Amino acid sequence: MKSSLSKILSIVSGVIGIIAVYFLVRIIMEGDDPITESVDLQNSVVSPYITFATYVLYITAILAVVFSVINLIKHPKLLVRSLISVGFLAVILVIAYMMASDEAVLDVSGNVLKDGEAGPVSKWVSTGIWYSVILGGIAIIAIFGGFLKSLFSK
Repeated sequence: MKSSLSKILSIVSGVIGIIAVYFLVRIIMEGDDPITESVDLQNSVVSPYITFATYVLYITAILAVVFSVINLIKHPKLLVRSLISVGFLAVILVIAYMMASDEAVLDVSGNVLKDGEAGPVSKWVSTGIWYSVILGGIAIIAIFGGFLKSLFSK
């Protein structure tokens, strides 16, 4: 069963790769200048490549989510650990939201930037920045802790 599934996945991957190479060769054959100057050429050469890549991305994302859910259902212990991890991320999101500012975004001279008015959009952008900073800090601490652990465990 595993070997036949592996063969099928290899064939599908190969077909996707061949199609992508075909589109890439078409783009390279046209060259940079003609493609950037002609909208019709962009629509006939670049747009199919982008559409193909988009479909591959959608299919891959759907398959990843479906197989992840199936794996979580088959292994309840993993489901509990995953829910705890999601809860931990939700707590960090709440902390980042509380730290975020909803003030207007200003440039160097103190003028409000275009679409940078105060309000909920500014609050969520600031939340995303703080969320990234907090998770980055946790990652750095974990890396440093792992380094120290490996240094002193021998």
